[in-house]
Amino acid sequence: MHRSTDRILTTHVGSLIRPPEVRAFLRARANGEQPDEAIYQGQLSAAVAKIVAQQVAAGVDVVSDGEFGKAISWSQYALERLSGFERKPIQSRDANPFNRGADRTRFAEFYAELDEKDGVATTMEAVCTGPITYTGQAAVQRDIANLKAALAGSGATEGFLPVAAPASVIPDRRNVFYQNDDDMLAAIADAMHHEYKAITDAGLVVQLDDARAAVTYDRMVPPGSFEEYHRWVARQMEVINHALKGIPPAQVRYHVCWGSWPGPHTTDVPMRKIIDLILTANAGAYVLEMANPRHEHEWQIWKDVKLPEGKILIPGVISHATNVVEHPELVAERITRLARLVGRERVIAGTDCGFAQGPFYQRVHPSIMWAKLEAMAEGAKIASQELWK
Repeated sequence: MHRSTDRILTTHVGSLIRPPEVRAFLRARANGEQPDEAIYQGQLSAAVAKIVAQQVAAGVDVVSDGEFGKAISWSQYALERLSGFERKPIQSRDANPFNRGADRTRFAEFYAELDEKDGVATTMEAVCTGPITYTGQAAVQRDIANLKAALAGSGATEGFLPVAAPASVIPDRRNVFYQNDDDMLAAIADAMHHEYKAITDAGLVVQLDDARAAVTYDRMVPPGSFEEYHRWVARQMEVINHALKGIPPAQVRYHVCWGSWPGPHTTDVPMRKIIDLILTANAGAYVLEMANPRHEHEWQIWKDVKLPEGKILIPGVISHATNVVEHPELVAERITRLARLVGRERVIAGTDCGFAQGPFYQRVHPSIMWAKLEAMAEGAKIASQELWK
């Protein structure tokens, strides 16, 4: 994994807004049509090549494939790469996990309006009904091949592929097969290890996306206690490290955010209360949401929390969830104050989360996405001039 040796490098969380031709194929397939698979694979390869070139042109150093190869969402995509799951109708509104959470309870009227505007209608759940094994070998090899081909001659510093961490694989899954949920979690970790290792064996960086690590606090406390939640997160870190066994930490990024939906987030767990656990994940870099108004102040925890030796911090210095484009001077300020605490070589500028959580859902307009990435790159240049002057 590259470091900011002579300037601040830039990256993002991974998911980018899909082009119309990729969306059209996936929408047709979702509607039960039979579009030409060979044509789609060609379109997908071309789309990845184009998005990598666009990232480089915008000033992004460490690039991804935009998650274009995932036909569902950043986490539900695993349904197409794991055996053992069936999708079944949710029996009632009370049984719908999407409706849970302290933030949703406090701001119920707001969320009702938001869901109606966004067209949110979760009617299906994923149920584990059999043994979980990894079946996505062809899909992950296709994603690897597309990204590596796009990287060749692109001028990018490095490439990474984002994948779901065990806790975030098919979130809200229901178990009717394993003896308990922890056994199901362990089976998921064993299965996803194959995806993680395939990516790093190919010479790429793997990023484990884990919104559930932080978001579960909103679901669990109350009625549960913080101590119960803390033990739950500690278990997730053990499972992550088990899934990463044999994989060099220098090829692993671990991303934690607070779900990043455009809501109040008044019940988010403070980063300070879980950073000790996050830093136990066997990763070379920690990608943390740090630009939004609920969490930007938490840069100050690095005044007394020590970033482990040899590790890299990738803070979000631009938000994916607002149409306001951050000023490069603000981006530079966010970078420099962290670099002075943890070391300039150990900071890479990033985004809070992905700009598109799935093929058909985007947080901002594509033109704004690119403006934000350009602002991040310009801010990194300003910060570099200050830090290496």
